Amino acid sequence: MVGTALEGRGGVAAVVSVLRRHGLFEREAVRYVATHRDGTPLVKARGAVAGFWQTLVACVGRHPVVHVHAASHASFLRKSIVLLIARLAGCKTIFHLHGGGFHTFATEEAGSLLRRWIRHTLEASSLVITLSEGWAQFVHAFAPRARVAVVPNAVPLPVLPAVDVSIPGRILFLGRLEAAKGVYELLEAGARVVRESAGPTPLRLVFGGEGDAQGLRRRAAELGIAERIELLGWVGPEARDAELAKASVFCLPSHAEGLPMSMLEAMAARKPVVATYVGGIPETLRDGDNGLLVPPRGEQALARALARLLGDTALRDRLAERARATIEQQYSTEVVCGQLSAIYRELAGTR
Repeated sequence: MVGTALEGRGGVAAVVSVLRRHGLFEREAVRYVATHRDGTPLVKARGAVAGFWQTLVACVGRHPVVHVHAASHASFLRKSIVLLIARLAGCKTIFHLHGGGFHTFATEEAGSLLRRWIRHTLEASSLVITLSEGWAQFVHAFAPRARVAVVPNAVPLPVLPAVDVSIPGRILFLGRLEAAKGVYELLEAGARVVRESAGPTPLRLVFGGEGDAQGLRRRAAELGIAERIELLGWVGPEARDAELAKASVFCLPSHAEGLPMSMLEAMAARKPVVATYVGGIPETLRDGDNGLLVPPRGEQALARALARLLGDTALRDRLAERARATIEQQYSTEVVCGQLSAIYRELAGTR
């Protein structure tokens, strides 16, 4: 398996860490190779070269299955080289597609030659794994000869606290602090909720993640809600669980997504979720059933959804209960690891 360093802070590292903790590596004799590490350009370059060499050493004479986790831009380029090495060594290969920006990368940002290489990489892989049926349809359309399987991200089921410790009005966002994640729409929506509230509201917007913290502070001050935001910086697993427990609502108003781990983790923690209908989100979050969906870049709709949840305890409880049940039934580590084990064994010819 090839991906980013597991001590990193991205979504792929979170996904792979879950699989490793659940025992997939031991069960299927997985060797993990990192081709990306956070740091200076030199550190990143050395990490990539080391990863290519380790892949070659692992492949030559052994013919394993090589499973790469890839997104867009540099991530795709690194992983396409890994897959080329693996194919030349006679290995079966899996391209596991992550990242909500891949559609734009492949169809708009890539030039004609790169677009052909992306299509070739997908079609030459033994299998392409997507996180949702919608992404599978995109791959089928973009690379018609690709073989595709849908395997969602896995999320562990935390033990729920015996006593509800959520704080009224506390809305939690977890992710990169950048415009594409909808953080500025969340600020606008929060300001609208405060402005249109019939009385005092305890609303507090809590942002966990790295990125444009100064930009968020400036915009919050312009909107008059500077005292209502909290910037946590990077949030590790223990702090994340603590923040989820305290949250009244989880909100992820992204402009594009694959299948975000933060949303799945919030659902597993039995939290009501407001998210946008982009990427694989609508296949997991069903509006009015196990969460609320709003259009991307729609701060008015987002404000209405947040105000609705904050003012209706029964609705929050019902959506939260259904969210937890959804994870238990479809996204548990047992289910997803079982799917991956079956894929590995089929490709290796041992099934």
